[in-house]
Amino acid sequence: MDFVFHILFPLMIAGIIWAGYAIVRRTQERRAAWESGLTAEARVTRAWARTQMVNNVARRIQYHEYDFTAADGRAVRFEEAGGPAGRGVGDQTLVYYTQDRPEKATASEPRPGKDMAGAVFGLVFLGAGVIILIKVIVQYG
Repeated sequence: MDFVFHILFPLMIAGIIWAGYAIVRRTQERRAAWESGLTAEARVTRAWARTQMVNNVARRIQYHEYDFTAADGRAVRFEEAGGPAGRGVGDQTLVYYTQDRPEKATASEPRPGKDMAGAVFGLVFLGAGVIILIKVIVQYG
């Protein structure tokens, strides 16, 4: 039982904190790309979907890989999850990127309010998980 409270739960807390960091990092990357003012025409080079089972409900996540040429002439390729299912290989779309990190581009339309609300919701959910785990450790550990 000591394993659960002294090793497993702290590892779970560390994983949740890392997930929170990843949410904040990607939200900042997308916001920087939208606010940079740099756009390019990109081509979809690969499209695929993965299915996750959550509580016996299938959840389909669409992924795309894009190629574009940055303003300084560099060829850039990046992958992004959550794109539209109708976008296929060979399609052209507008991407937003920053000059210093074009590989962190996004092909999603600017919607900073919705993006920030999703990040806040995710962080609140993860924070609740950390609090619950800490309370369990303190009470029973």
